[in-house]
Amino acid sequence: MTDHEGGHRAGDQAERPTANAMRRALRRARDGVALDIGEAAVLLQARGGDLEDLCASAARVRDAGLEAAGRSGVITYSKSVFIPLTRLCRDKCHYCTFATVPGKLRRAGHGPFMSPDEVLEIARRGAELGCKEALITLGDKPEDRWPEAREWLEAEGYDDTIAYVRAMAIRVLEETGLLPHLNPGVLTWTDFQRLKPVAPSMGMMLETTATRLWSEPGGPHHGSPDKEPAVRLRVLEDAGRSSVPFTSGLLIGIGETYEERAESLFALRRVSRAYHGIQELIIQNFRAKPDTAMRGMPDAELDDLVATIAVARHVMGPSGCLQAPPNLVDEEYGRLIAAGIDDWGGVSPLTPDHVNPERPWPRIDMLAERSGDAGFRLRERLAVYPEFVRRGEPWLDPRLLPHVRALADPGTGLANEEAVPTGLPWQEPDEGFTASGRTDLHRTIDTDGRSSDRRDDFDEVYGDWGALREAAAPGMVPSRIDTDVRQALATAADDPTGLTDGEALALLHADGPALDALCSIADDLRRDVVGDDVTYIVTRNINFTNVCYTGCRFCAFAQRRTDADAYTLSLDQVADRAQQAWDVGAVEVCMQGGIHPDLPGTAYFDIARAVKDRVPGMHVHAFSPMEVVNGATRTGLSVREWLTAAKEAGLDSIPGTAAEILDDEVRWVLTKGKLPAATWIEVVTTAHELGIRSSSTMMYGHVDQPRHWLGHFRTLSRIQRETGGFTEFVTLPFIHTNAPVYLAGIARPGPTARDNRAVTAMARLLLHPHIPNIQTSWVKLGADGAAEMLRSGANDLGGTLMEETISRMAGSSYGSYRSIRDLTAIADAAGRPSRPRTTLYGDVPAERRRTAVDSDGHLPELLPVLPPG
Repeated sequence: MTDHEGGHRAGDQAERPTANAMRRALRRARDGVALDIGEAAVLLQARGGDLEDLCASAARVRDAGLEAAGRSGVITYSKSVFIPLTRLCRDKCHYCTFATVPGKLRRAGHGPFMSPDEVLEIARRGAELGCKEALITLGDKPEDRWPEAREWLEAEGYDDTIAYVRAMAIRVLEETGLLPHLNPGVLTWTDFQRLKPVAPSMGMMLETTATRLWSEPGGPHHGSPDKEPAVRLRVLEDAGRSSVPFTSGLLIGIGETYEERAESLFALRRVSRAYHGIQELIIQNFRAKPDTAMRGMPDAELDDLVATIAVARHVMGPSGCLQAPPNLVDEEYGRLIAAGIDDWGGVSPLTPDHVNPERPWPRIDMLAERSGDAGFRLRERLAVYPEFVRRGEPWLDPRLLPHVRALADPGTGLANEEAVPTGLPWQEPDEGFTASGRTDLHRTIDTDGRSSDRRDDFDEVYGDWGALREAAAPGMVPSRIDTDVRQALATAADDPTGLTDGEALALLHADGPALDALCSIADDLRRDVVGDDVTYIVTRNINFTNVCYTGCRFCAFAQRRTDADAYTLSLDQVADRAQQAWDVGAVEVCMQGGIHPDLPGTAYFDIARAVKDRVPGMHVHAFSPMEVVNGATRTGLSVREWLTAAKEAGLDSIPGTAAEILDDEVRWVLTKGKLPAATWIEVVTTAHELGIRSSSTMMYGHVDQPRHWLGHFRTLSRIQRETGGFTEFVTLPFIHTNAPVYLAGIARPGPTARDNRAVTAMARLLLHPHIPNIQTSWVKLGADGAAEMLRSGANDLGGTLMEETISRMAGSSYGSYRSIRDLTAIADAAGRPSRPRTTLYGDVPAERRRTAVDSDGHLPELLPVLPPG
């Protein structure tokens, strides 16, 4: 027997807490004082009278939460069917009988995956019995281990298992009306974007944070790549970032210590607190099964389970929802209720528990009777918990709202027990591009301003600000710089490509005479590489909607559809604005918008076509990597396929925005649901491979430090060496005034003048010779600031813009447009000549130049384009 099978199990520990330690921990629990990990570990060992005392205080916490939620005396369950989509798995958990091998499936007459007919047969029979949830469970990424799984998916036309899960979820919604709850194992951020539109809830057990149970030979998770605790915690965080109602929990008694079990509970609390997205925790007791490596390991004791539930209730608090599977406790239901659960989980009148097939579900009427004996009424809920039903967007995708509302009690968010599941179409919203809201914001932002400095859901939509402050603190600690600045300046002047990371960091921290010397070196390099001409482009920004539920904490542009400043343009309005821009000499429109939940993934194609149909010669520079991923996941296309279709629709290049800082330590403080750094890199490199060029950007001066800037520059340089697809690098100083992360007291108030000079100069040096064009932002820095950057290594002023709402909504005071004369004056202030350019830094045709000069590159008047009467 290995130590994982015996010596390290919580229940077998020799050292018990002292009586004093137990009394103290119990008193703190009774008094409602927040427990620490050590106290939780002590309470996990409560037995006898101590355990009764612990359960009594846990029950009081649970009852307070139910009263606050309007469900006093109610314990819930979900009437479900269990659909084991595939029992193949790439992991090798030592206690699992769910996962099997292709040969066994073949001998039993089954394929690698359930067929669509098999899936729908179970779902239809469940609907006939009044079930409302389809629990779709499967092994992790079977195609990575089993050729049979890969071959089946290819033969059926699916790129991967997730594509098949998505397809089956849609079929279940459309043909039966059951709500899919998906348990596909470890998911990436992109996987969540693919599956969120087809399932109102998902889940994955954390099980434990004890890394040794995964890393050491003989451990229950050894040899299972998807059971690494850090990986599973990242999944929970990505679910929260993606606003997916998520179920998780612990599997107790697999060899963890009490301290490790307590640490696991606190890890779950941390994620729940940060994102408010964990809808329930399952506390599941280990049951040994024959024909597994852990068949000789004793089952987790009932007292152990009861104590863990009670401690979990204290740790998660009154708002947490706790479930314990009723089929694993030999009808000891009263003890679980007394310990603080408020839910029995999914119970099926049709299908067995395929993970624990030897343990049949209790009958629902018997469960109601036993709940009643403990003083609770049994009520049916949906797969998605009532709190999330009531929250609606962004937790529920608009394509799922009709399905959820058809089964939900509108007053409580619980199941309407009289509702009969009926298939409903799953489709993109019909609304499309309909002009709505404050469509004159591009003009009135400069005159009337925004309606308020923040959204009225400020305290909820971005996650927990207190947890965010804790997460941000380590990243904002400045690095100690030991490198000699004089030597670093000498290297920069001699050969900037030879700068070490230490030298680069020293220069990014430079100030005073050293900063002046750095900017002079960068300016000399700029002159050698691109000459003295300051370039600019006659362009128009068109932000086609500001409705967005992504939850970026730095963004003051995003609005809910019901907010006073929210708007969406029609396709005709977009085309009209492009035509107006062409008439005054523009060669480009730059189009970006919020991630509007009602716009289909093909809407971006429609926007590009609308501009090209109206103004065939206009360069369409549009759609950030975040918008690309949104479009791809909504359409079910790969990023490559989606970009190819967008290019065919008229897309010419993409803005390299949504980069912020390409370091997830910083990104996950700045944004709640935006794409990870690796996904941003995937999008831009794929675009470059398809011949779609992009800009590159960095937003700085918030919760970042110079070490993050250095990593960002190194990443961009590497990409450019590989693809050559970046047209320029754009510095984007953080505008703090109305940014939520600043209003919450977390971010600093934008970069200093020193920061701006150092970033511009180091961009010139660190991106040399790969990205020759360095752009500064007059929108964010003003004329004087932009001129200073032109003396610090920049060579480009960006565009006339004609309209600009993103920075203005954030609080920039430098207006929404600049005329050609204005941009020429900035270049003059820097002592340099100026000339227009195209998006790709080519020469502007003579006709375009004449038209632009005649109009001075701006619209005669910025009026809203009204929809047809």
